[in-house]
Amino acid sequence: MHFLEFDWNPLTGIDIVGNFKIHFYSLMWVLAFIIGWNIMKRIFKREQVNIEYLDPLFIYTVLATMLGARLGHVIFYQPELFKEDFFSVFLPFSFQNGFEFTGFQGLASHGAAIGIVVAMYFYRKKYHYKSLMWILDRIVIPVASGAVFIRIGNFINSEINGVITDSDFGVRFVQDYYNKYRIVKETGIADYKEAYQAVTNNPQFQNLLEAVPYRHPAQLYEAFSYIFVFLILLFFYLKTNKGNQPGFLFGLFLVLLWAVRFFVEFVKIPQGEEYIDWFGLKTGQWLSIPFILIGLYFMFIYKQKKPVN
Repeated sequence: MHFLEFDWNPLTGIDIVGNFKIHFYSLMWVLAFIIGWNIMKRIFKREQVNIEYLDPLFIYTVLATMLGARLGHVIFYQPELFKEDFFSVFLPFSFQNGFEFTGFQGLASHGAAIGIVVAMYFYRKKYHYKSLMWILDRIVIPVASGAVFIRIGNFINSEINGVITDSDFGVRFVQDYYNKYRIVKETGIADYKEAYQAVTNNPQFQNLLEAVPYRHPAQLYEAFSYIFVFLILLFFYLKTNKGNQPGFLFGLFLVLLWAVRFFVEFVKIPQGEEYIDWFGLKTGQWLSIPFILIGLYFMFIYKQKKPVN
């Protein structure tokens, strides 16, 4: 008996016209950016920074996050896409089997992190109101909050699922198990949306549902953990003097976020067709270790050479 037993078979978006669809996953990204902008606005006001610098910071962050996350996914997990469907790396469309709007369905947090750091470097070169370290120490607070919504979006999409489990925490991801062509064939219902719903709502097709294994909801584990990452960063920023120690909040973010990622990877299906599995650790874990070490460096060793106002 599963304590949190439930079947996950939601609508993942709203059809507009043809193959164009507004994905709820994309809306989670929009929500993450809107909330992040408002958090950063409060930080600017609290520290009496000219608000005119906020919108350029937002634009740099959005572009860096999307481009870095996309390139990170393709480089780390799906490099074959450069050969098989090159333009889909940079555009939210698939050209492999005809033209189809897909959105950016492969995005890697490691790539997003690298992209944001690089973007903040170039942003600082153009806008000189604070040091690069000051910007990084503050930007990680809204980034941590945004990570919560991104993982909820992954859950809506039934992607980045966990491994099969017989524990008390199990979810049956119907749409991950049955692709739309298979479910139409199995049910005999031509409309694949109705076919999917029939599997979980029509007793006639319960045998199809029983074939779907229970898996760890790894996305929810991460989303729940990232709430605490955000709250811990916010606590150190608002209630201690660590916000004035250059590099501390940035380092704390790296340690906490990728420690969560490291441990959740143990119950997550490896991403990509050719993934690393060295000494029992997966690609995501090996990629997380350098971030954790860099974070420890900024927390306990890094000293800013000279104060920059």
